[in-house]
Order: sequence, then structure tokens, then C-alpha cells
Amino acid sequence: MLEVRTTVHDDLIDHLVRTTPLQRGEAARIVWDVLAYFDETTEEFVRRRHRELRSRGKNNQQIFERISSELPHRAVAPPGLSLRQLRRIVYG
Repeated sequence: MLEVRTTVHDDLIDHLVRTTPLQRGEAARIVWDVLAYFDETTEEFVRRRHRELRSRGKNNQQIFERISSELPHRAVAPPGLSLRQLRRIVYG
């Protein structure tokens, strides 16, 4: 059996085990994956989304407008960034 480290999120893991068909190890992994996703800095998020959207064939105008519209919906929304500020994050 996989031993899962004790965390401050045990209550959430317990809830997932009770309310879904997930085993404790699977629930813990999902919790850690979600926490890692929301732990991204604004700069990391912008760079990752730029790479993802670029790989889908989007141009920079489309990419930066899309990222700008997504940022306010992050768990902890950063201050508003202009398209120019987003470009600086990606290109320096």
C-alpha cells in the first residue's frame, strides 16, 4: 500500500476519498497537482500559457489577449497587466 505523507490538506484528501471512487494515494496526488498548478507565479503562468498557445498555432496578438483575459480568473488574481507587460514577461 502506498503511504501518503501527512499534510495540512488531510481533510481535503479525506473528503475526496469519501465522495469519489478515488483511493487515498490517488486523491493525495490530485490535491498536490492542483496545489502545484495554483502555486505558479504570474510570470510562470504567462510563459507556460504562451508556449501552449504558440504550439497550437496562435499568433502573439491572439495569445496575449487570451492570457490577459485568463489572468483575472486565477485563484489569486494578479494586478492587471497590459499586453506590453505580458510581452516583457515572455521576451524580457
